[in-house]
Amino acid sequence: MEFVANGKVILFLLFVSTSVLIVSPASPPRFHYINPHNFTTPASSSSSASASAVHRSRNNNNPSLSLVHRDAISGATYPSRRHQVVGLVARDNARVEHLEKRLVASTSPYLPEDLVSEVVPGVDDGSGEYFVRVGVGSPPTDQYLVVDSGSDVIWVQCRPCEQCYAQTDPLFDPAASSSFSGVSCGSAICRTLSGTGCGGGGDAGKCDYSVTYGDGSYTKGELALETLTLGGTAVQGVAIGCGHRNSGLFVGAAGLLGLGWGAMSLIGQLGGAAGGVFSYCLASRGAGGAGSLVLGRTEAVPVGAVWVPLVRNNQASSFYYVGLTGIGVGGERLPLQDGLFQLTEDGAGGVVMDTGTAVTRLPREAYAALRGAFDGAMGALPRSPAVSLLDTCYDLSGYASVRVPTVSFYFDQGAVLTLPARNLLVEVGGAVFCLAFAPSSSGISILGNIQQEGIQITVDSANGYVGFGPNTC
Repeated sequence: MEFVANGKVILFLLFVSTSVLIVSPASPPRFHYINPHNFTTPASSSSSASASAVHRSRNNNNPSLSLVHRDAISGATYPSRRHQVVGLVARDNARVEHLEKRLVASTSPYLPEDLVSEVVPGVDDGSGEYFVRVGVGSPPTDQYLVVDSGSDVIWVQCRPCEQCYAQTDPLFDPAASSSFSGVSCGSAICRTLSGTGCGGGGDAGKCDYSVTYGDGSYTKGELALETLTLGGTAVQGVAIGCGHRNSGLFVGAAGLLGLGWGAMSLIGQLGGAAGGVFSYCLASRGAGGAGSLVLGRTEAVPVGAVWVPLVRNNQASSFYYVGLTGIGVGGERLPLQDGLFQLTEDGAGGVVMDTGTAVTRLPREAYAALRGAFDGAMGALPRSPAVSLLDTCYDLSGYASVRVPTVSFYFDQGAVLTLPARNLLVEVGGAVFCLAFAPSSSGISILGNIQQEGIQITVDSANGYVGFGPNTC
């Protein structure tokens, strides 16, 4: 497998640099000060590490891959901000329910096909929170793909289509691509992907694949090798599913780009070519721009990042777990039970980083302590009724400036990540803001994309680390 651009073999991809992030200060700051009427305007944060952080400018010789939110391409309109948040929470609940079924319901070994994370197409608006623009085939046909850090299989809808849902772009036609090559049943690639079968002709026959999601939606078709063009850079010989029968609402996306820890994900397939590393930055709500996706160790690993060990769950090997040891509010660590966030030997508990879940989920004990400490530090600010599962809300319409307590995550090996204020609160309209955390119905914790927004996050799957910062987007 090679990366080919303009006839030259190169390493992939882009670098984004803006302001620094609050990471690992000796004592986490206690409060943020926000303007409720200008909350979505990006603002730079400060850090005790800022003096030593190295800020590299964008290298124009490297192609860029934009990461955009679903609403930016779906053309979705909402009667109010509250309706938008309610829709987000509905999608969130469906995804979390599926994750909990896969990761918690049983301690017996999971089949690889069970570990494809939910895209949650079974709601009215469809799902998939973040998308990238990818060229499929030769010449490339541009397609929007859902980005999912908990999935491995890469797939697109294909002609001839026996059953397809509506998508934004024209369907990919493998007959029009000179680089499309079907995979045979007897190949090692076909054996790697569970849920495959033979389309006739014994080992020489085509390799069929089938992925079924938790709500009954699915994609079925032929496994093939194809060229993907990412930000102008061609990546040859990528194993993808060419779906001829697909069911579900995916907000117009043509398929899914799996970035999980398994062998069939994009990162797993690139192997040494990308150094097992990718980096992403989910643009903050209201920032007015796209985030970024970076592949390749040379450009994806930033100077000045704070590194946290990844934890491998052998029962769910596609997912990225982190070793969270505690939570702090207002600079004070919460008195939580030891081992509350620990991943057990049988695969229960732990903390999953997931780009497809919006609101961070915590065990009920941890959430109750977080909510109590946060609400206490907010003082006498007027409360507002709950919005679905967001049960800690405030009416800040009469305030020009509000003091909000910080929330910090404490990780293995002493790293501390203090979230920006915009990663704590969700605006639901009329200057009403809700705490963007919720209780989990099981022992699993999920670090959602609202808490990840605006932070440069680097996943080094080869060495088993995730880095936070130093840059934001």
